[in-house]
Amino acid sequence: MSFCFNFDVPGQTANTDNVDGNELQNSKTDSAAKAIEEKTTPAEPVKEAKEHPPLSDPQFPLVDAVAETVTIGTLPPLHFLNETVFEKTASERDDGEKILSRTAKQRSDLISGVYEGGLKVWECTYDLLELIEKEGETFGGKAVLDLGCGAGLLGILALKRGARLIHFQDYNSTVIEQLTVPNVMLNCQEEDDVDSEDDKEGKGRGVCKTKVEEKQEVKDGSPPTKKKAVDPSHQPLLAKCRFFSGDWSTFLALVKKEEPQPKYDIIFTSETIYNTAYYPTLHETLHRLLAPGGLVYLATKSHYFGVGGGLHLFETFVEQRGVFSVDHLWDGEEGLQRHVVVLRFKNDKGHLCQ
Repeated sequence: MSFCFNFDVPGQTANTDNVDGNELQNSKTDSAAKAIEEKTTPAEPVKEAKEHPPLSDPQFPLVDAVAETVTIGTLPPLHFLNETVFEKTASERDDGEKILSRTAKQRSDLISGVYEGGLKVWECTYDLLELIEKEGETFGGKAVLDLGCGAGLLGILALKRGARLIHFQDYNSTVIEQLTVPNVMLNCQEEDDVDSEDDKEGKGRGVCKTKVEEKQEVKDGSPPTKKKAVDPSHQPLLAKCRFFSGDWSTFLALVKKEEPQPKYDIIFTSETIYNTAYYPTLHETLHRLLAPGGLVYLATKSHYFGVGGGLHLFETFVEQRGVFSVDHLWDGEEGLQRHVVVLRFKNDKGHLCQ
């Protein structure tokens, strides 16, 4: 499986023959930090947050669903709907935001302020899954937020590994309703007919595709019935999940109204720091929602060409705020460098700052 941003543009090269390296780097850092401070909100209006019920219709069918299954080491197999199905059936799906037709027409992986890339599973998500498998991380009894969840694989893993509650958030309601919720349903089924013996062995990393209906038994020559969504009242795993869409600022405002206000022991966020305009809102959301002693796992590329963000700029922004420390857990050296870092409060009282 290959990954790329369709909005990539060639990087610009400057003449630095007569400039000291440290001076140049410091100048770039200061200029970048100033630019982030000046651009504190996205150009597009914010999208109001809302909560989505697990199912709008208890008999909602996963029509013509084609599931992919990712297996990484000893992790439980994770099932998710294939993105190409959305492109081919965009006209048949409920999409009030029109992102399915727009992305297909414009052949774009991201339209800033309209569609934030949630229909793709970006490669840094796999990096974080591999790290979790290597470290043997479990989530028993923890509250988990999958922020900018897209397909929701990170939250689904936490669900399968014993988290007590999992909240999924994505910018687009279409992503939540047409991808995240169905993916959680696929993984919550008591008898998962997408599993195979190879999945259960959990050897290495792989992705396979399966037509959801293909493995249903055919009796008396009758065609297999369409797979129905499970009833959340009869599914304890699904009952642990809540689903939200909207801009991070409005999502934060929505959950802060709850009593008690949710605090998360683990916050996952993958490939979300590509746009520097989003840094203030992202930082504020992490600051207000992370529980004392909690961890933010961030998977990212070093730089996002054509958009401008990247890990160095985000680390600089975080350092200036003085709320979190940032530690590198994994740094990839091949191709466009990728990283997994962890954010934690610098001190026990950091989460109380108002």
